[in-house]
Amino acid sequence: MRIKLSASVLLVGLLLFLAGCESTNKPTTLKLAHGLDPTHPVHKAMVYMAAQLKEESGGKMKLEIYPSGQLGGEQQCVELLQIGSLAITKVSSAIMESFTPNYQVLGLPYIFRSKEHAFSVLDGEIGKEFLNSTEKFNMKGLCFYDAGFRSFYTIDKAINSPEDLSGMKIRVMKSQTAMNMVKAMGGSPTPISWGELYTALQSGVVDGAENNPPSLYTSRHYEVCKKYTLNEHTAVPDVLIISTVVWNKLTEQEKKWLQAAADASVPEERKLWAEAEQLALEEVQKAGVEIIRPDKAPFMKAVESIFEGYKSQPEIYNLIQRIRNFK
Repeated sequence: MRIKLSASVLLVGLLLFLAGCESTNKPTTLKLAHGLDPTHPVHKAMVYMAAQLKEESGGKMKLEIYPSGQLGGEQQCVELLQIGSLAITKVSSAIMESFTPNYQVLGLPYIFRSKEHAFSVLDGEIGKEFLNSTEKFNMKGLCFYDAGFRSFYTIDKAINSPEDLSGMKIRVMKSQTAMNMVKAMGGSPTPISWGELYTALQSGVVDGAENNPPSLYTSRHYEVCKKYTLNEHTAVPDVLIISTVVWNKLTEQEKKWLQAAADASVPEERKLWAEAEQLALEEVQKAGVEIIRPDKAPFMKAVESIFEGYKSQPEIYNLIQRIRNFK
């Protein structure tokens, strides 16, 4: 992918470079920026990672974290990372599709049988292949973070089966995979930016959306949508990525310290995420949201044609089979 840098990205990059010009006697300092709120489980996991890095390295390495979009949005952070002005950021694996097509597999509906299946795949050899697949774009993955399962929430119509989605306008991310999924289930996919979704739901532009429990809660979409169907169609993970410009300047020992800290943060993030999910479900129910737990089999059957559509792409189809057959 060709890197196009805006003036604001270049300015932030220059400031980060100047801030990084420190005495060699000081700890190696890596800057991590992201767009999440400090209360988010992923940010808390990053704070844990920073503490682990300090401990692993005996104070010889330090992680500075800039949350809440302080250094720009997700796209800006990726651009800064690619030129080496930012060390680490967090992105949805859906964003990585624009660099390597294989990442789209992680967004396929029901590619994972369960959370345990997802973790086993992502923690193993297949996960490592994904993490290392973007090095030619000046970035590599350090680890995957849990971002939960996405499910349908609607204003007032309960979704008990795919047939209930017929004629309904469902907000999706600007992702062809997500659009194909909703179409396969009989709904009408409607791409709308996250920031505009609350108003779109309130005004009836869309009949519903799909996301994980913490997102339903923190976005306050539960104020408008009173039906939440936990059909758990996708589990798109987050990816912690590092600039290879920065990575390649680290010593082998520093790389080991950093990777160990990232690895240690994964179970911590999963614990924090599980707690956030439980809290979100409890709070939206208190606010009058009906939680529906449908039979997932009809939803799975409805999207099976999506998998068959990849037969013309042998590399991706083989990857799909490896994940689905993974024990």
